[in-house]
Amino acid sequence: MIYSMFAMILLTFGVALYMFRLRVHAIKAGELKLSYFRFNSGAEAPAKVIQAARNYSNLFEVPVLFYAAGTLAIALHLESMAMIIFSWIFVAARITHSWIHITSNNVIHRMKAFMAGNVCILLIWGQLVWGYSIG
Repeated sequence: MIYSMFAMILLTFGVALYMFRLRVHAIKAGELKLSYFRFNSGAEAPAKVIQAARNYSNLFEVPVLFYAAGTLAIALHLESMAMIIFSWIFVAARITHSWIHITSNNVIHRMKAFMAGNVCILLIWGQLVWGYSIG
């Protein structure tokens, strides 16, 4: 699962870079003042900046459960082929979720990708607990 975990790290840094570029552009275009970022409040930020920031925050919510499960699976030698497959489906779902969130932001499509990822996390944790209890 280390490779799928690394892929999530790359996604997180990719979204961070995208968010940074949007923020710099908004400041240079006069759409936002640098002082906005002291408390992330004040004048309303452009929608794209808010979307990217929210997506970046999302990458530190449910994915934490993924990193914890992956770390435990590796440390306890409980990785299975099914776990690896679900981990890659999770990554694909999170990439899809991020892409939708920072582009069209279609809530229904975004929700489907989000839920697909959540199901994968639940299945990974189920396999982890099952493997630990019979091991």
